[in-house]
Amino acid sequence: MKKIGIISDTHTYLTDEIYKFYKDVDEIWHAGDIGNIETANKLADFKPFRAVYGNIDGSDIRNIHPENQRFMIEGLDVWMTHIGGYPGKYDMRVKPQIFQKPPNIFISGHSHILKVLFDKKLNLLHINPGAFGISGFHQVRTAVRLVLDNTNIKDLEVLELPKYKKTK
Repeated sequence: MKKIGIISDTHTYLTDEIYKFYKDVDEIWHAGDIGNIETANKLADFKPFRAVYGNIDGSDIRNIHPENQRFMIEGLDVWMTHIGGYPGKYDMRVKPQIFQKPPNIFISGHSHILKVLFDKKLNLLHINPGAFGISGFHQVRTAVRLVLDNTNIKDLEVLELPKYKKTK
């Protein structure tokens, strides 16, 4: 059994809430637009860390983290990329591979919109954790955590925070 935290589009922005939300996870997965290597290192120093680079990430991140990660964990085939689309509208870059050999879990970021959808046609769970950073049009910052247990995906929870903290 593994507890996983999934985050995307931090754009260099982390707050204490994410460390509290992920305090009991076994790994953190970042679906791109990390922002800078310092942000990646902070998360990697906190928990085991897997990440892909996003369209805003520079060579410091691209030299360490790939465009795609596909791996097995708890008997599940996981594919993580930044720009991947979602069921019915997969990005052309990934669409042929998804249809040829669908993963069990497909994770992408980029849209800044939280989406958890089951693709019945491909029998896969799509997760976009939304955006945790404050750059972009979204009004709510989001992150996801879930449990992977011997091919079962369960106990998915979402952290929702206002985009900006209110000041007095």
